[in-house]
Amino acid sequence: MGEAEIVLVKIRSISLKFLVFVVALVSGAALAQARTDVLFITVDDMNTWNSLYNESAPIRLPNITRLAKRGTLFTRAYCSSSACNPSRASVITGLRPSTTGVYGNKSDWRGATPKRRTIMQQFMRNGYRVEGAGKIFHHHLNGAFHDKASFHDFLMMAPQNMPKEKLNKSPRYGSGNTDWGAWPKYEHDTIDYKSAEYCIKALTKKRADKAPLFLAFGVFKPHSPFFAPQKYHDLYPEDIKMPLLNPKDWDDLPSGAMQLMKKTKWFWTGMQAVDKKGPGSYQRFIRSYVACSSFADAQVGRVVDALDASGRADNTVIVLWSDHGFHLGEKSHIEKFALWEKANHIPFLVVAPGVAKPGSICERPVDMTAIYPTLLELAGLPPDAQCDGKSVVPLLRDPQTAWQPAVMTYGKGNHAVRDERWRYIRYADGSEELYDHDKDPNEWTNLAKNPEYGEIKVTLAAHMPKIEAEPFKDLKRKSY
Repeated sequence: MGEAEIVLVKIRSISLKFLVFVVALVSGAALAQARTDVLFITVDDMNTWNSLYNESAPIRLPNITRLAKRGTLFTRAYCSSSACNPSRASVITGLRPSTTGVYGNKSDWRGATPKRRTIMQQFMRNGYRVEGAGKIFHHHLNGAFHDKASFHDFLMMAPQNMPKEKLNKSPRYGSGNTDWGAWPKYEHDTIDYKSAEYCIKALTKKRADKAPLFLAFGVFKPHSPFFAPQKYHDLYPEDIKMPLLNPKDWDDLPSGAMQLMKKTKWFWTGMQAVDKKGPGSYQRFIRSYVACSSFADAQVGRVVDALDASGRADNTVIVLWSDHGFHLGEKSHIEKFALWEKANHIPFLVVAPGVAKPGSICERPVDMTAIYPTLLELAGLPPDAQCDGKSVVPLLRDPQTAWQPAVMTYGKGNHAVRDERWRYIRYADGSEELYDHDKDPNEWTNLAKNPEYGEIKVTLAAHMPKIEAEPFKDLKRKSY
């Protein structure tokens, strides 16, 4: 080989190495850009009687509404289960209650899934800094349901000096001093203000490491007792709009529904008794729930404003969801703990820059087993084959994409399926409910016994879980 040829080979070698170096730099930059931050927001007990879905609804959510305009709002989103613990455990693990046996608020979710990585742990093992505050896991037993291994740093729900007598524990149930009303005086004394403050600092502080951030913000309100500072009550008139009620709503309920609802029947009958004794109590109760919803909305707004001020919003995926809905007297029921629409229909939105078209609406029914696989896909992390749900990224790209119905479970053997028109419920004893939401959005007429709808029930029943895990034991210890 001549000297000229040797020089040419060296030049080519250097050029190839330089090209590889440039490609590596570009790929690294693309990967860094792909490693999006995540803001994970969950709100407790928030139903859909609000301005996200209907401008004439009494609950005003200006901050959550403006957030929805940045991404996709799912108008038919449903929880996995209408109780705090099984719902949250399902979202965090990506597994249905029927898979894990976590059916109740006392179920030891971590004991039931000891080797399952939470969604936060999936991000941790892929180089993310994971922080959080507030109610992410169920808050009972002094935080015993919280999973320390899922966070690098976490601020537990701050104490709020709750009145000692509250809800059904109070011998004076129904008193505005023990169950609902304007309290405390200063917003900075509230649980959610302190949780939001932690998240604001997490978004604005300068970190030595350049790891992407997964930040979880758990908003406790509008969970009962319905206390919020006075200014949030002042947003609404004393004669606030009331829910639509049907005194004969339970006349066509099957045995399974009657059995399931026995434990919570006291709340509605108690409210009726309180309102009879002190006229206007029920309306003040409603106004307090509405005020708590606006208070929760304000805390979400504070955190989103901090994200915008940080300059990281364009590379942050935001997911906001509620752990379940809430009845305010509809179907003669107060609370969640049911398989009806109001207990399961929830706010759910996803902001995914470059994926979800701002201001888009998706009317396909989805349930919250979708969150786990969706966040993995949006962050470019490996998929998890064990997930019971599937990623809604196709719906973020095209909200008209064909989709499967949403599935809900409350207690072993009790399931509901919701497509775009129908809600079908089948209880553990085989009894059923069927509602046509095109004609009966209040679910006042149970069509399950009408043979005309037999095929519809069969079609919907095919989506019910095939696995029926035995209920896992209750958690006994008081705290971690």
